[in-house]
Amino acid sequence: MVRIRVLVVDDHRIFAESLAAALTVEPDVDVSAAGSGPAALRCLERGAAESRPYDVLLVDADLGAGRPPQPAPLREAAAPMGAPVDGIALVAGVRAVQPGVRTVVLAERDDPRRAALALQAGAVGWVAKDCSLSRLLTVVRGVLREETHLPPALLTGVLRELTAARKHRSDSERLVESLTPREREVLRCMVAGLGRKAVAERLFLSPHTVRTHMQNVLGKLGVHSTLAAVALARRAGVGPADLAPPSNGVRAG
Repeated sequence: MVRIRVLVVDDHRIFAESLAAALTVEPDVDVSAAGSGPAALRCLERGAAESRPYDVLLVDADLGAGRPPQPAPLREAAAPMGAPVDGIALVAGVRAVQPGVRTVVLAERDDPRRAALALQAGAVGWVAKDCSLSRLLTVVRGVLREETHLPPALLTGVLRELTAARKHRSDSERLVESLTPREREVLRCMVAGLGRKAVAERLFLSPHTVRTHMQNVLGKLGVHSTLAAVALARRAGVGPADLAPPSNGVRAG
């Protein structure tokens, strides 16, 4: 018999262990539990190394909600080190390192916006935490058949959120395309969290020239702050500048 390997990830230990025990009753299901994002990634890595990879990840939507929120740069820095800070970030992290794993989000409440974010991050299901065991097993087996599972009550709201996200992305992409190549470089440095002086050193420009470029970026994007520019850049899919040590160059401007 081919067994389905399931990993339950929830920082409420009693819930995680209870759910794992309930699923283990099924003869074709092999279940483990992890209490955090880093612990889950270690389990996935260990399973892959032992040639016993996990098939399905059941992730708490509110994973890590009890911890103080971290700024975006810290969340991004944590991800490569295996430390996603919430359920949605873990979904994206798992897709990046083990795309074959099917991820289902367990939620205490219906939330179209967060469900849409989960799908965009790579989840293939959104299930109520208080759903029946038979329903959860149907979802687990369904996602392994390439199905996507959402509660019927969420469908309209999720479609609306995804449509709005696509529109915002398209609008943001058009604005970013209006930037010159140098302004896009500056924007990527802003996304990476670099200040004016650091950008100047990075691009071998004078601080005055960088300030002019930054002002032009804000003006063309139609925003009034660096934070707003970074948020728009992210919607357009603009990634941070590579922060590897730059090669020697000649300062200009």
